[in-house]
Amino acid sequence: MSVIFSHQHFQEMPLIGILRGFATHQIEPLISSAVRGGLRNLEITMNSPDAAGQIRHAVECAKGALNIGAGTVTSRRLLDEALSAGASFIVTPTLVIDVLDQCVRLQTPVFPGALSPTEIACAWDHGATMVKIFPAELHGPAYIRAIKAPLPHIKLLPTGGVDLKTLPEFMRAGADGAGIGNPLFDRKRIEAGDWQWVESQCLAFAETCRVAIASK
Repeated sequence: MSVIFSHQHFQEMPLIGILRGFATHQIEPLISSAVRGGLRNLEITMNSPDAAGQIRHAVECAKGALNIGAGTVTSRRLLDEALSAGASFIVTPTLVIDVLDQCVRLQTPVFPGALSPTEIACAWDHGATMVKIFPAELHGPAYIRAIKAPLPHIKLLPTGGVDLKTLPEFMRAGADGAGIGNPLFDRKRIEAGDWQWVESQCLAFAETCRVAIASK
């Protein structure tokens, strides 16, 4: 199942909402809430139950309004499963060169996880679309600023510890986007079916991101 990644969606709203461990029946209302809230990119992690099925279902529900990708891709086997299900971009928690190189060969956008300057530079040199800085909360926005000083050409996607308060700080420090999980998709709210809350959070993050980009 081949799905084309929309670079326009990502440029308009360079946030990746992360769905981890939710049930398949929650995917459709999550997609609807995210679209109404102004998100353009969602990642379903491969350690979710029936991740491939969820990705396939999400692609169908999104109808092109969202880029649907796969996260926690730690092997070529998981990469093949994700791409077969229709994932249009790939995110890894660590620097998995085999996965990264295959994505580059297939021209599939890939956001490999890295933390040290050496890992970050290696990921970029291998063709990363952006380098996911994970866990970003370990060093905060100051670390993004420090990395950007000698390596301004490398695009960085902090993930972990990004919320409505820290998102503008990360963007001002030089981040080119962000990955966001629980602050967008709070498990208790979703279990309660509070889709209005999810939509409101997506709207708040989208607006915060737009303001932060405009002020850079």
